[in-house]
Amino acid sequence: MNDPRVEGIRSIGDTARWVAYYRALETDRKDAIFRDPFARDLAGDVGKRMADLNRSAAWSMIVRTAVMDELILREVNLGCDAVLNLGAGLDTRPQRLALPGSLRWIEVDLPDMIAYKNEKLTAAPASCFVERIGLDLADLAARRELFARVNSRARRVLVLSEGLIVYLSEEQVAQLGRDLHEYPNFALWLFDQTSPAIVALITRRYHHGLAAANAPMQFAPQTGLAFHAAQGWLPREERDMVGEAHRLGREMPMARLLWAVGLLRARNVKLWSTMALMERAPV
Repeated sequence: MNDPRVEGIRSIGDTARWVAYYRALETDRKDAIFRDPFARDLAGDVGKRMADLNRSAAWSMIVRTAVMDELILREVNLGCDAVLNLGAGLDTRPQRLALPGSLRWIEVDLPDMIAYKNEKLTAAPASCFVERIGLDLADLAARRELFARVNSRARRVLVLSEGLIVYLSEEQVAQLGRDLHEYPNFALWLFDQTSPAIVALITRRYHHGLAAANAPMQFAPQTGLAFHAAQGWLPREERDMVGEAHRLGREMPMARLLWAVGLLRARNVKLWSTMALMERAPV
């Protein structure tokens, strides 16, 4: 018998609708730490259905969004003149953040996702120049051509891959890191990285939903952020999910109990997940 919670979930693109619905839940709060007025419409019924699989995961998506908002705004104000958003999904930062008008924001995702987003956001004004590109990032030649073009048109690029690399294999992430490092104006890379324990837990508990979306979680290296050093990327700043959730007042369900029994001690927080701002290492 089909699970009604996952009926109609057919592709990895549907996970973007899932995350959008979590943003809609935060937007509805009186004390929201960010607001995304487009999220509910973008999420649609599929996003709600996926979120219903696990409402308890909303806190992490909300914290990730808020922390990345902070880091992006800071780095753009410090001199990044372009953001290359890989696997952009239904991100609406150009529409909801006060970004400089001179900024170039380039969004890359599968053609169907870009078409859907163009349709939904046609009338939504953006604070900066936005370019959306329908491209399968697995096409190495096409993505390298894109990277070369972006590199030639910007002085300091912040690469964003929110919610992307967990769905790739270690070799795919390593190849992506090497490709990004080839272009000298790609100065920073911002992503979230999940620990092996959390990937195992999510896979075990929500296997049916992820399988229905053809979105198995894969990337969770035992070496943590050190994995990326071989590709030329070193941590500049790391924000652990648990600590940021506490700071922002969006802690996970039963957080007090988990703190009390020691599962959220400071030495254990990296067993969860992290948001990392990486910088290119000297050649």
